[in-house]
Amino acid sequence: MPVIGSTHPVCLSDNPKDKRLRVSVLIEWNGNSFVIDCGPDFRQQMLNNHIPRLDGILYTHEHNDHTAGLDDIRPFFFRQGAISIYAQTRVIQSLQKRFGYIFEIENKYPSAPDLDVNIIDEKPFYIKNLKVIPIKVMHGKLEVFGYRIRDLAYITDAKSLAEEEMEKLKGLKVLVINALRKEPHPTHFNLEEALAFVKRLKPQKAYLTHISHLMGFHDEVEKQLPENVFLAYDNLKIELK
Repeated sequence: MPVIGSTHPVCLSDNPKDKRLRVSVLIEWNGNSFVIDCGPDFRQQMLNNHIPRLDGILYTHEHNDHTAGLDDIRPFFFRQGAISIYAQTRVIQSLQKRFGYIFEIENKYPSAPDLDVNIIDEKPFYIKNLKVIPIKVMHGKLEVFGYRIRDLAYITDAKSLAEEEMEKLKGLKVLVINALRKEPHPTHFNLEEALAFVKRLKPQKAYLTHISHLMGFHDEVEKQLPENVFLAYDNLKIELK
């Protein structure tokens, strides 16, 4: 937000919390930095938060708003070497089509970044000795991954989850979950669905993300939420102990 050319009141808001770049999260621990998703605003997000190092990218799925910033890892590559990426086979194949010059082996473009490609499935895996549990989520008819890392779960673009995936989300301190708008949507939770999801899982705190202007003004919506549920906003920082 704002949407290009829109005259919707939320798009015209002066509140910084009503101005949102594409959804992503940076996870930092013990000097390590990983992002979940690398969308079209990746460069600006890294600049806004003064991020000097990137150890890797975890992808939820292949849609443009979650992948289009891949080329902008170049400054990190120039300083650090190959950058690790983690994604399902289908997502890697999509990236190879869209960013062929990065994945090319012979006659590779000289300044294209190198990648350390890690194909993942539903099994837990490790990044720098930190356990990551994939959560299978249905984004309409498309299977995407959310991730649980210790007592934090990050899920975006969800419309439904199987019972066995819900079991992986018990005992959370923080849940980040998508809530696109108040009206129903065919491939995303709306506000009512997201709040029902939070109520069922009972995390200590929940943050709603992937929010459109149709949700309403940030400050007005947040007043209507349960006491442990908040609207996320750009550059929000959460510390887990």
